[in-house]
Amino acid sequence: MRAELQAETEAERLERRAKLHELLHRLRGEPNVLLPFHQALALRPRGERHLGLRTIEVDKVVGSVDRYEDFDHRFLPKTPHTLERWKRLRALQLEGVEFPPIEVYQVGEAYFVKDGNHRVALAKATGQKFIDAYVIALDVPVPVEPGDTPKDLLLKAEYAHFLEKTRLKELLPEAEEIRFTTLGRYDLLLDHIATRRYFKGLEEGREIPWEEAVVDWYENLYKPTVEAIRRLGLLRDFPGRTEADLYLWVMDHRYFLAQELGVDPGPEGAAESYEARFGGVWKRLGGGLKRQLKAFFLAKGKEKF
Repeated sequence: MRAELQAETEAERLERRAKLHELLHRLRGEPNVLLPFHQALALRPRGERHLGLRTIEVDKVVGSVDRYEDFDHRFLPKTPHTLERWKRLRALQLEGVEFPPIEVYQVGEAYFVKDGNHRVALAKATGQKFIDAYVIALDVPVPVEPGDTPKDLLLKAEYAHFLEKTRLKELLPEAEEIRFTTLGRYDLLLDHIATRRYFKGLEEGREIPWEEAVVDWYENLYKPTVEAIRRLGLLRDFPGRTEADLYLWVMDHRYFLAQELGVDPGPEGAAESYEARFGGVWKRLGGGLKRQLKAFFLAKGKEKF
C-alpha cells in the first residue's frame, strides 16, 4: 500500500508538470512532442546493425516508434491511460521489481523506443542516468542528435535526400556539411548544379556528366562563396543563420549585380557588396561612405579604389 500511495502522489505531481510544460510550450510556440521514428526513416538509412544489449544514456532517448503522441518531449505522460500505466510501473519499482531491458533504434547519437516507452518515462522522471537496451543501429548519412526538434529532422531528411541525389560525400569526401535553417533550400542547390551543368556544357560543347557538374559546382561556386563569407565575417551579422543560408542570399545578390553592372562580380565581389548593403549598421554606413568617396574621386579623375 505504501508503494501505491507514493506512486499515486508522484503521478499527480508528474501530471501537473506535464500540464505546465504544455502551457509553456504553447506560449513559446514550440513543439512539445517526442520525435517520431518515421521522420528518422526519412534520413534514408543504408542499413541496420544489431548491437545487442547495451547500457545507454537515458537523456539520449528522444523519440518513439509508435507512442510519440502519448508523451511530451521530456517523456512525461500526456494521456490518462499513459499516466495510469506509469503509476503502476512506479509502484512495482518501489516494491523492488526489476524491469527487462527496453528495445531501441539508434540513429546517430539519439535513440527511438521500439519497446519500453513507459519504462523510459519512468527512468526520466526518477532521474535515472542509464538504462539497459537492446540496440539496433541505423546507418544514416546525416546523424540525429539528442537536442534535435521535429523541424531539425525534416531539415536533415532534406539534406540526406540532397546527398543521395548528388553523391557529394562520395565524390568529395572532404566536402563540408551544408546545413540550412529553412526548409526547401536543398532543391535550390540542385537547381544551381543543373544550371551550372547546362552552361558548362554550352561553353565546352559537350554533355557534362552529373557527377562532374556536382564537383564543379562545389569547387567553383559553393566553396569560394563560403570562403568569402568567412573572410568577411559576414555570418556575425546574421545570428541564427548558417553559411549555406548566406550562400543562397549572396548568390541571388550576385545575379542581380551581374544584371545591373553587366559584369559578374565573382564570389568575393558579391559577398563584399552584400555585406555593404545588408550587413550590420556600421558596415552599411561604411559601405555607403566608401561608395560616396569612390564617386567623388571618379568625378575628380582620381580613381583610388
